[in-house]
Amino acid sequence: MQIRVLGRVEYAPTFEAMRAFTEGRADDTPDELWLCEHPPVYTLGLAAKAEHLLNPGDIPVVQTNRGGQVTYHGPGQVVAYPLVDLRRLGIYVKEYVYRVEHAVIQTLEGYGVTGHRVAGAPGIYVHLADPSGHARLTGPRTDPFAGLGKIAALGIKIANHRAYHGVALNVKMDLSPFDGINPCGYAGLKTVDLDTLRVSTDWGTAATRLGERLATHLSP
Repeated sequence: MQIRVLGRVEYAPTFEAMRAFTEGRADDTPDELWLCEHPPVYTLGLAAKAEHLLNPGDIPVVQTNRGGQVTYHGPGQVVAYPLVDLRRLGIYVKEYVYRVEHAVIQTLEGYGVTGHRVAGAPGIYVHLADPSGHARLTGPRTDPFAGLGKIAALGIKIANHRAYHGVALNVKMDLSPFDGINPCGYAGLKTVDLDTLRVSTDWGTAATRLGERLATHLSP
């Protein structure tokens, strides 16, 4: 897998470049992993509902072809786009999502933070009261997000067994734009970053660590 660090790039042309790469690749095209951050932008998934976009203000809103609802990208967030041939890896979508999420969980572990999955809500969450604790989420829970903050959002597109779009890990960013949406379609869902959890790191270090974990889990 070739890792490309793009730095800060506009969302729309990056989206079009991912789509063009995926549509134009052949069976022997090497997989790639793009690591970047975007200027402030709200992106809408195919299932996004207008009522989840509460107050976009001056932040651009872009319609995409990924799954999921509405999310926010901005400076200080590591956005990872694995461009992967699932058929060559011998896996299906459910396993792909599991591997991407596991890469995020392992990246967080390296910072002493415990990541959690919530059934039916892709992405990675942390216990706000005890971010480093290892107590598992137990159910049933009346409110599945009680006491949790979302630190990584996931949204993918599969075309002819080839994946693009990806995952966004919040490192050190202005979180206030998340107040302008129902993140991923969930009203009142709190969004956090590593800085909120008192983890000191920089974008480049976090991007490198996440990139290494993704490359490990998504290589043959």
